[in-house]
Amino acid sequence: MEALLKHLIDITCQRDHALLDSSVASALHELVGAKQVRVHELFRFRDELFVRPRVWIQDGEVVSCEDSLTADHSGEAISKYPALVDSIKDRATCREEITADGDRVLWLPVWLNDKVSTCIEVINPTPYSGDTLHMIEGIMCVYRNYQNILDYSERDSLTGLLNRKTFDEKFSRLLASSSSDATPENQEDRRHHHTDGIGQWLAVVDIDHFKRVNDQFGHLYGDEVLILVANLLRSSFRAQDRVFRFGGEEFVVLLRSTTLEQAHHIFERFRTNVEKHEFPQVGKVTVSLGFASISTESPVVILGHADQALYYAKENGRNRVCHYDELVSSGLLHSEVSNDEVEFF
Repeated sequence: MEALLKHLIDITCQRDHALLDSSVASALHELVGAKQVRVHELFRFRDELFVRPRVWIQDGEVVSCEDSLTADHSGEAISKYPALVDSIKDRATCREEITADGDRVLWLPVWLNDKVSTCIEVINPTPYSGDTLHMIEGIMCVYRNYQNILDYSERDSLTGLLNRKTFDEKFSRLLASSSSDATPENQEDRRHHHTDGIGQWLAVVDIDHFKRVNDQFGHLYGDEVLILVANLLRSSFRAQDRVFRFGGEEFVVLLRSTTLEQAHHIFERFRTNVEKHEFPQVGKVTVSLGFASISTESPVVILGHADQALYYAKENGRNRVCHYDELVSSGLLHSEVSNDEVEFF
């Protein structure tokens, strides 16, 4: 009982999704004696649901996708997990299956507002007792309630993406994480990353001619375009990246630990995914994107650089990806940014 209370206190102290996920994974791992616990996110891409891990157990420790920057968690089709599919179809909160190896797997969909965007997978080599299942149910109730509270404060109500208010905290954490690499034990890794040109990137995304969509088809279809673009953003980036809706048709992406060449490829892939997508009633929609490297400069300056690259993309044909440093080095853009305010359009 003492261990359970300790974990419940830890869960209810969290004010961040990643820390909340880590707390519930730790609780289930220790209290159940589970072989593995994974917290998955569910996202939709081209009418198919995908699953990818946000938090899992590794060598007895809880690891999140934010910590494991080298892992590629692009996601798998939910059809690979028939027990999870059945649990969602039946609107169940728990479904057990036995694997070919004899492990007992519990699938625990987290229902919020009649939808599932998170599920927890618990793997145990032995059967679950009635008391254990009752304890898991209680932990999941607490977790679900706190997920709901955090979603209300951190998520955009229309698209489900992180909101503008959350950006400052996430960006500050990314900068702090980069700075912490300066410790002596990480200097060799930093030299390796620098040699390979691995960096962090910030992109500003704008839907082209979005006003026309609202004017021609109405705001309901405009909202549907925003929701579908948000889904394409989720599917085009990794679990360790962060995607925000800044308001209107503007989005921001924090892309972590990639080379410039990879960043170009990832952003182009997203642009192409949008271009190829068939939007109901509206038809074709495109986006413009400007991105800049995340350096030691202030967030306002970095946002300003990405915004300038976006402005160039929109003024030169739209439906394209532009990199700030490349535009400056080629003489197509002057290195100027306001230190007072960044305006998105």
